[in-house]
Amino acid sequence: MLESASCHELEVLLADRGPQLLRTAVLLAGSQHDGEDMLQTALERVVRRRRVDGDLEAYLRRVIFNLAADGWRRRGAWNRKLPLVRASQPDAVPDVASAVDLRDALIRTLRQLPPQQRTVIVLRYWEQLSEAETARVLGCTKGTVKAAASRGLKRMRELSESWLTSNAGLAGR
Repeated sequence: MLESASCHELEVLLADRGPQLLRTAVLLAGSQHDGEDMLQTALERVVRRRRVDGDLEAYLRRVIFNLAADGWRRRGAWNRKLPLVRASQPDAVPDVASAVDLRDALIRTLRQLPPQQRTVIVLRYWEQLSEAETARVLGCTKGTVKAAASRGLKRMRELSESWLTSNAGLAGR
């Protein structure tokens, strides 16, 4: 339980898990700046709450997810289609620019998923939460998490196929 007079537990959580929480917020928000703002807003809500029963980190993750979902609903982000950035063909020598391009393409692909699928993919594969932990954070069943992960990964594969196909055409030039 977190008392607003003593935020020590929250400070310890941020010192220990802050980078992971920020990474989750950035991935859900779609940009570093928006992710930082989202985490800050979530922290403010937790502090204003005065009492948190149960796992503080899970509660904070739930607040972050709710803020992201609110933003998606307001902006209609799941309806926008963003163009994928083409990454160059892999070379024998690792190319830092290609790795950055690939990461950018993956983030853009992730942003094209519906909110629930995106959230499940972020929590399961970036945050490496188990199905049970993800279900607890989202307040749903493990079956819902499995279905959303399956549909999300399938959609990401479909989106990346068109990206990989267009990249293969460039290799022949």
